[in-house]
Amino acid sequence: MVKRLSEILWEENQDIAQSCLNHPFVQGIASGALEREKFNWYVGQDYFYLHAFAKAFCLATVKTPDAEGMRAFHKLAGGALGEMKLHKGFEETLAAEVEKVIPSKATRMYTDFLLATAWSSDAGLIAAATTPCNRLYAWLGQNLKGHLDDESNPYIDWILMYSSDSFEELAKETERLVDLYALDDENTRTVYRYAMICEYEFFDAAWEYSPPESEL
Repeated sequence: MVKRLSEILWEENQDIAQSCLNHPFVQGIASGALEREKFNWYVGQDYFYLHAFAKAFCLATVKTPDAEGMRAFHKLAGGALGEMKLHKGFEETLAAEVEKVIPSKATRMYTDFLLATAWSSDAGLIAAATTPCNRLYAWLGQNLKGHLDDESNPYIDWILMYSSDSFEELAKETERLVDLYALDDENTRTVYRYAMICEYEFFDAAWEYSPPESEL
């Protein structure tokens, strides 16, 4: 049976996916032991990122060659905006701040890449640049939920969101668009892998974060 391009790309980047799963930041979410300040900082950074993520899908809607792609990318933009609601919810439950965010170097690296790709490339490469986020988070959420043994975990809403059937559908949809529109070439592989590297750097920056002394 011939593998789909999206399957091949995901398999080729399992090294980075495993590194993300094993990262102390992600494992801290799984155990609930992650410092609140690190998680809240991450939430703000991710909220900033999601603006670019949603815009990339909107640009893909314009560039897609057919109505099917327009509907699909429009749906994915809505999914990104819905994801932002989860982050806004953390303002109330965990005292995270999402509106007044100064993006980190890792966040800028990711958003600049994403928007540059969306502005300059076709729908296939935009799909390749955005799929790693949805697929990786769905995979992480499912892995973490499978080992969740404490419902008092302060990050349970994060785990449940990304392990949900609805988020898995978003991941499958971006993969479907890769299969429809992306070329099986080195450019697609480079874009996909760079996005995966950005995901790892995003978690790493959150793990390394320490609040200014004025906030301690």
